[in-house]
Amino acid sequence: MKIAFDAQLLFEKQKTGIGWTVEHLLKHMIVEDDNEYSLNYFSLHHRKEKNQIISKYKNMGYQANACGWLHNVVYRRIWDKLPIPYSLIFGKQNQITQFFNYDVPPGVSGKAVTFIYDMVYKAFPETISKETYNMLDHNLSRACDKADHIITISEFSKKEIIKYMHIPESKISVMPCGVDHCVFRSNYSVEEVLKAKRKYGIQQDYILYLGTLEPRKNIETLIEAYAKLINESNNCPKLVIAGKKGWLYDRIFEKVHNLQLQDHIIFTGYVDTEDVPLLLKGAMIFVFPSIYEGFGLPPLEAMACGTPVITSNTASLPEVVGDAGILVNPYSVDEICDAMKKAINDEELRNKIREIGILHSKNFSWKVSATKLAKIYSNLL
Repeated sequence: MKIAFDAQLLFEKQKTGIGWTVEHLLKHMIVEDDNEYSLNYFSLHHRKEKNQIISKYKNMGYQANACGWLHNVVYRRIWDKLPIPYSLIFGKQNQITQFFNYDVPPGVSGKAVTFIYDMVYKAFPETISKETYNMLDHNLSRACDKADHIITISEFSKKEIIKYMHIPESKISVMPCGVDHCVFRSNYSVEEVLKAKRKYGIQQDYILYLGTLEPRKNIETLIEAYAKLINESNNCPKLVIAGKKGWLYDRIFEKVHNLQLQDHIIFTGYVDTEDVPLLLKGAMIFVFPSIYEGFGLPPLEAMACGTPVITSNTASLPEVVGDAGILVNPYSVDEICDAMKKAINDEELRNKIREIGILHSKNFSWKVSATKLAKIYSNLL
């Protein structure tokens, strides 16, 4: 088969979950089978930087198809009114073209396949801006209509897509995400971890949250639970909140100020890629109280690093974490606080959860994900 991937997400400067999913899949797809794989991308803007990134994948064996006469953003904005066929830009040689970012352009040759990761904008519209809601609603409705097949990342998300978009179950396949066990591992040295801690101003034991600072991540409730923990505990570890600022992030800083926790909480900002596993490894516990996830990679990556996980009992997280972490009601300050207190004060419990988590994380790998994806493609033809 000849399969093309839309490569635009490879050019993100500060990758989050979707960007890393694309990168890991592409690394493993090329060695999966005898298919011919290529990358489609728009190179009119930042051509030199994009070509440098693509060169890494060309060395792996991917063919590269660059469009140098049209900007990606311009194309997305005009294709409703001026539906320039995608096949006119990138050719008709592929049997399958895979899109990763909630959208399908007009005139795709062969089968058009898209990823839809979650339905958070439908389930919790208050967690995103009205502008973002309208954009997602338009793009996802169009994608569901135009795509020949949809791939999502958990059984929970599959049910949500069926519920909100009224898509037949036969049109959706599930490909769980994986963990890069070469990066997320438990055998980093004390010196490596200390170096990363110093870089981000962490000098003592800490509880870690890692993810974008936005409403659906439920960080304000975590901060309230942490304030309660401080009042009920002696020598409470610091809370490290790591990740780039998202929509309405200022509310999080206001919460810290109102609760007078400035001396207890460290904000790192976006964490450099090479430091993420080190901060995960160094944490006493990892707390991820998100109210909605399509999958939830950070808890799995924390487990792989040997860090006990406390996360929500909602959405996809029970499916992903299973019995390998402590599940709490993300709306309950008391439950989150009690779980943190119990984990901090019980070293035997932490060690038990740590061992279970490491074993559980081994059930997830990007090689397995890539194999699943290749099988989905073969079943489409």
